[in-house]
Amino acid sequence: MLRYLITLQAPDRKGLVEQIAHAVSRHGGNWLDSELRHIDGIFAAILLLEVPALRMDELIEALECIDSLTLTYAKTSVALKPIKRLSYSLVAYDRPGLVLDISNKINALGINIEQFSSQYETAGHTGIALFRATIGLGLTDLAQEDQLVASLYALGDDLVLDRLSR
Repeated sequence: MLRYLITLQAPDRKGLVEQIAHAVSRHGGNWLDSELRHIDGIFAAILLLEVPALRMDELIEALECIDSLTLTYAKTSVALKPIKRLSYSLVAYDRPGLVLDISNKINALGINIEQFSSQYETAGHTGIALFRATIGLGLTDLAQEDQLVASLYALGDDLVLDRLSR
């Protein structure tokens, strides 16, 4: 069995996840990890699958037969595990370039972004545009945590950062 990372995209409709799961199962695949989202009428998915090497081409053909589904895939390898994982909730006034600023601060410290999920919303009481993100990080040095917090707070007085239990 080999591991593959597959990304999928299609106009959202009922039964799509079932079709995908059926194709994976029919070709001997094991669904290990996934992130599935509905964004602006589009279904988007990232799947980590274990699939018998001799069945992968058949699985890709079966997935490509699903109406309007596009996909990419790559064989994966097991990466080194970080010494510490952290998860944060971040809220700030929405502004262009904010994701770039956040990712620059994290990358400058040599920290890997393992998960990043964000939403745009408006504050109910003021109507101000807000950026909200949940960020999962892999640290290679324990000193990086304090440096990270200080670096992110330097982005502005409007930023609120909460460490989540993990």
